[in-house]
Amino acid sequence: MKLFAIRLKPNEDLRQSLKNFAIQQSIQAGFILSAIGSLQQANIRFANQENSTVLNEKFEILSLQGTIANTGVHLHIAIADREGKTIGGHLDNGCIIYTTAEIVIGTTEKFSFKRIFDEQTGYQELEIEV
Repeated sequence: MKLFAIRLKPNEDLRQSLKNFAIQQSIQAGFILSAIGSLQQANIRFANQENSTVLNEKFEILSLQGTIANTGVHLHIAIADREGKTIGGHLDNGCIIYTTAEIVIGTTEKFSFKRIFDEQTGYQELEIEV
């Protein structure tokens, strides 16, 4: 396993930055090991919803999970508001860093992750090549 540690800075887009990082580093099969930080805006698609919801307030990033590759990313996030209420869902573009995001990414060369359109789900779904 190869490890990457990155820090995103204020006003960077969380999802887009991770996608760009995967492309720049030619990551074929990566996964989030750890992620904390804060957002000044969240854009999350909640379960069984077609569209994402933009939330304009400050949030703590509690968790970020999923796969990352130069062919696409699929990430879920859990965040907490100023009262500690937690919400989460599918990470979309438009999650803007407030102060920082500290992220550790693991990769493997045993697999290659691709995103293929699945007619049954209507989404780009993971295809694992060995």
